[in-house]
Amino acid sequence: MSILYEDNHIIVVNKRSGEIVQGDKTGDVPLSDILKFYLKEKYNKPGNVYLGVVHRLDRPVTGVVLFAKTSKALSRLNKLFAEHEKVKKTYWAIVANRPPQENDTLTHWLTRNEKSNTARAYDREVPNSKKAVLDYRLIATSDRYFLLEIELHTGRHHQIRCQLAKMGCSIKGDLKYGAPRSNPDGSISLHARKLEFEHPVTHQMLSITAPVPKDALWRAFSKK
Repeated sequence: MSILYEDNHIIVVNKRSGEIVQGDKTGDVPLSDILKFYLKEKYNKPGNVYLGVVHRLDRPVTGVVLFAKTSKALSRLNKLFAEHEKVKKTYWAIVANRPPQENDTLTHWLTRNEKSNTARAYDREVPNSKKAVLDYRLIATSDRYFLLEIELHTGRHHQIRCQLAKMGCSIKGDLKYGAPRSNPDGSISLHARKLEFEHPVTHQMLSITAPVPKDALWRAFSKK
């Protein structure tokens, strides 16, 4: 577990592929429980340790995840994230196809299929759909792949994965959204690179960046 930032109110970690943020039906131990154990041991806390989940990343995604250490911090952060105020999420994605433009805003309406745990993007509003908006820009290229930097303006289920696939740029390793093959470690090449937000207690703006995974392609791109 890699801790990127910690104070009395919040803790931020660099999530690895395969880890889950919160408990689910698989029964795998989530990051939230691992962090509770860490806090209990580090500070010799008696009884149960409080830890609030502020936001989530999909299991195969890596990068910045924020947790609250107090209920007051959690309620304030939940409000910030829900209103998309003083919060900026920046992602990096490796795709196999060059995007139509070097930078653009994508706007779609997404529906969710609970059975297959996937989302589908439409160019116009359809029944039971939610509006999804993101900005992307091409920031690096290699012989076979392209690195996109993405800023989210909404927080929909599988939003980046679905919208990039709709554009014809499926994320490397993302079989659910059109990639031809999986990554050897089961990850997809989507990384929550940076999280900028107002601290729930001090009200100072924080900017936290997560190092990329220890993978040759990620490392090569990060050097560029």
